Amino acid sequence: MAWFGRKKKNKEKKDTLQKDERMPDVSGEEKSGTEITENGTSEKEAGKDAPAPNPETDAPEPAAAEAESPASDPALTEEMPQQEEKTGLLFRLKKGLSKTREVLTTDIDDLFLGRKPDEELLEDIEELLITSDMGVQTTMKLMEKVGKRSAGISNAKELKQVLKSEICALIKKREPLSQNAVKPCVIMVIGVNGVGKTTTIGKLAARFSAEGKKVLVAAADTFRAAAVEQLSIWAERSGADIVKHRENADPAAVAFDAVQAAAARDKDIVIVDTAGRLHTKVNLMEELKKIRRALSKVIPDAPHEILLVLDATTGQNALSQARMFHKEMGVTGLILTKLDGTAKGGFVISICDSLDIPIHYIGVGEQTDDLQPFDPGRYADALFS
Repeated sequence: MAWFGRKKKNKEKKDTLQKDERMPDVSGEEKSGTEITENGTSEKEAGKDAPAPNPETDAPEPAAAEAESPASDPALTEEMPQQEEKTGLLFRLKKGLSKTREVLTTDIDDLFLGRKPDEELLEDIEELLITSDMGVQTTMKLMEKVGKRSAGISNAKELKQVLKSEICALIKKREPLSQNAVKPCVIMVIGVNGVGKTTTIGKLAARFSAEGKKVLVAAADTFRAAAVEQLSIWAERSGADIVKHRENADPAAVAFDAVQAAAARDKDIVIVDTAGRLHTKVNLMEELKKIRRALSKVIPDAPHEILLVLDATTGQNALSQARMFHKEMGVTGLILTKLDGTAKGGFVISICDSLDIPIHYIGVGEQTDDLQPFDPGRYADALFS
């Protein structure tokens, strides 16, 4: 009888929900994100009417299934949003690293076919890791640790678990950006042309704005014709303010005005775009240093972060760029882009091992959400799962 009563109660609940779904919204309140057009109608009202629900195709699941749903447990319901978010980030990361993962997982599985772990097999695995652009020194360091644990490895799955744990130990989790320490926090973004600096700045602005920060971007790459226009589009999308001058204006002057404007407008974060290649004989590094000095004239300890954007598809060549920029500018953090377009995702592990510079973000796709905070554990999972 208890079971029958619960089923009847759930059926009544289902009928009520079904009825509510068909009732029009007469609350008179606007939905979040809806914009009002000039004629006073909302975008949704101006568009086509949504089709009415189909009773046959849109009917809810049977009541018994609803009664068994884990979402009915309050404790589980509180944990579900975090689990879904984590799964979503991991899914996008795995998708972005698919080329690298295919090389590592498939080839490791193939190496174990009909073979036992021995010195020859470990050498083949070492060659495979170097192919993924982990670098010779990093690969040797990893394989030395794997070799010490080889007695407990009998199949490909166990080897992947060992590699994941050693990679996580090698690239420890870093501290987040110091965006909350000062106001406004000035972030200077540098890197050569073609690595995706301007797009990355736009995605950072969108991320910070979504977190409730008031953002201003400085279009200090005045030498590339499309840079200012591109950054203006991103600023509009993200709701950020922008300070820009005419084409070929002094980049240091743009940066100076931007920080002054941010202080006057009570902004939380200033992101300064910079040139990656100059059309004059002025040395790139000297121009970047000039911008840095201009920022410090407004706020003595600015810039608070100097982020270097690197193109992951260039592999070990990006490592040379990082060393050069770090020597001249004192880089405080890295952003690696275009990881979805390369089978050399092992480069991330190499750069963490070779440089004492934290990786803050990695780009694994074109969407705004594809610029993700770097998490070593999640990264290792995406490579070998």
